[in-house]
Amino acid sequence: MSAQTRTSALIGAATPWLKSVVDLIYPRNCLFCSEPLAETERGVICAACLGTVKFIEPPFCCRCALPFAGATTENFVCGYCKDLEFHFSRAVAACRGDGVVRESIHRFKYNREMYYGPHLAEWLANAAKQWIDWNQVDAIVSVPLHPRKKRAREFNQAEYLAVALRRVFQVPVLDRNLRRVKETVTQTSLHAKERTANLRDAFATRDAQVLAGKRLVLVDDVFTTGATMDSCAKVLLKAGAEDVIALAVARGV
Repeated sequence: MSAQTRTSALIGAATPWLKSVVDLIYPRNCLFCSEPLAETERGVICAACLGTVKFIEPPFCCRCALPFAGATTENFVCGYCKDLEFHFSRAVAACRGDGVVRESIHRFKYNREMYYGPHLAEWLANAAKQWIDWNQVDAIVSVPLHPRKKRAREFNQAEYLAVALRRVFQVPVLDRNLRRVKETVTQTSLHAKERTANLRDAFATRDAQVLAGKRLVLVDDVFTTGATMDSCAKVLLKAGAEDVIALAVARGV
């Protein structure tokens, strides 16, 4: 056994012990309820708080993923989508955008608390595995930030999520082809029509040939009215994409 191999083996054997010592001196606590995390609990949220996450299960709108409170076994289109024409074929969302989910996204995105990222990625991947046939997907695209906003935030949360999906499903991410060419005001306080107007001509593609004929999954952290993803999907289809599925961690309800 080489010296390098012996060293690697020693480090590997010592890692669990070192982690136990660190946890004893600096115990990990849930960032929501402050209860100590068990050694087997991954991440920064305890099992009890994770248990409050409301995953989106059927029945939900087959176009925008809005959950439906009634009992039905048939596909349905909600009242919001009934008179709208989206450019993505359908939307998939992992969770309702409230409580622990909403707060995790905000802390991750605006405070750069990156330790929430694995939780968001896990929720997203579980929904993607359940509701998307990845044998029918050619590539993943993330909703881009304007360069100025990305420099201020120092990362793009949608890119982070797209890369996490690539690791799970082994589908390539088309980096930097879809871009935001117009700096827009935040969508948070805008109504549906205002959001659409705000995003008019906000996106463009660099190389249409890369997108031609591709079946794409478009990724973002939150789906509310669908205006952002619809604007992106419109540009992707115009560039020659065959289909776009919108995928988000949270569905605003």
